[in-house]
Amino acid sequence: MKTKQGAPVLLVLLALTAPTALGGCGLGDSADADGVPLVGTSTSRDAADAVEKVSAELRGLTGVEGKPSEGLPGITECPGKDPARYFRVSHPWSFYPASNDRLDEAMERLRAALPEHGWKVVRYGPDTSRNQNLSLTADDGAKEYGVSVVRMKRNDPPKLSLTVVSGCYEVPTGKEVERF
Repeated sequence: MKTKQGAPVLLVLLALTAPTALGGCGLGDSADADGVPLVGTSTSRDAADAVEKVSAELRGLTGVEGKPSEGLPGITECPGKDPARYFRVSHPWSFYPASNDRLDEAMERLRAALPEHGWKVVRYGPDTSRNQNLSLTADDGAKEYGVSVVRMKRNDPPKLSLTVVSGCYEVPTGKEVERF
């Protein structure tokens, strides 16, 4: 039986927009009142490309052969900011190890490798779902991204469900926020 993805993804996105994610790693100086860091000026397309690169780096940190899903980044609003000028990028995607028995290894490699690459793990442990999925939340203060990873062993097929989010960008003068 396949598990529906809607509820876990919503929980992940809610967790990533909470003040602890992207706000708990010394980002307070550049964060707004909602705890989301202001990360500079960019077009929506350039910011989305940067988030895709972060996702690719995370994929490499798993150290396990497998296949990523085809999910593309999307543009979301910044809490409490003018949506015509400010935006965030969210990139939900999944990773399917070539062998299901490598799922735990991929999760453990991520947990070990993230701090070595400038990320701070701010949460690691079972989530509150019925399946008690193992979840990891980490912030990269230097690049001002956050990631949530959920190991979904009981999914068919088993996978890691990842969501990478950026801080808030301001669109350059004369440009518009593209929504996609």
